[in-house]
Amino acid sequence: MTDSIRLRLDVSYDGADFSGWAVQPARRTVAGVLIEAIQRLLGADHADTPLGLTVAGRTDAGVHATGQVCHVDLPAARYAELESSLLRRLGALMPPDARVRSIAEVPPTFDARFSATFRRYEYRVCDEAWGPEPLRRHDTLGWLRPLDLDLLNEAAAGLLGEHDFAAFCKRKEHATTIRAINRLDWRRDPDRILVATVQADAFCQSMVRSLVGAMLAVGEGRRPAEWPAKLLTMRERSSEVMVAAAHGLTLVEVGYPDEGEYAARADATRRLRA
Repeated sequence: MTDSIRLRLDVSYDGADFSGWAVQPARRTVAGVLIEAIQRLLGADHADTPLGLTVAGRTDAGVHATGQVCHVDLPAARYAELESSLLRRLGALMPPDARVRSIAEVPPTFDARFSATFRRYEYRVCDEAWGPEPLRRHDTLGWLRPLDLDLLNEAAAGLLGEHDFAAFCKRKEHATTIRAINRLDWRRDPDRILVATVQADAFCQSMVRSLVGAMLAVGEGRRPAEWPAKLLTMRERSSEVMVAAAHGLTLVEVGYPDEGEYAARADATRRLRA
């Protein structure tokens, strides 16, 4: 038996009362409550055992997830004792606004962040005069001006493909802002809610919310449909782009290749990010 077992955890959370995913001193975060729950299960004998918690995508404060993925490395002997009851035990220890929905053993080549092939987000907007339904207030942005679905999709079309999205990102030192968006579209659901779906290999900080903010300006008629695409020529963040509120955004899915391709995909992603 190996010394540790790598586990894939599929996680959902309501981001309203979290200061994002990543652990921060004196702040409540999703990673923080997850680590606390796992360490309680492992017990005092493993209090100093590094878990190697790695997430597919760090979400900002207020952003939600129904399809977040992370991995942890647990001591093999302790995992053997907990395996049959681990999911249920985590359900008892996790707070009601964060859930581990499934747990699966994966090979050590699996990397929740670098093995991922895509991340898919949805952003919900209500443009009815009375605003969102009260039960959806945490995951739906209220927009008091009517939005044109055709204009939203026209703006979205110009942003598809691989571009430098510097105008829509918070730049980090030594990090690229080049990303490849392979899906970006809007729909109006039967309940009249507008939903933007955006999928890419990866996103830089605030990118999705900035894209949504630019498209909303088009949808309400303040900007021409080609305006968001014209910003792609910029190499610095645009002060004209509104960053849409965090609570309308949800990470809904992370994609991965077949098991035998985990390592190759991770190596390729690391080279690309460098």
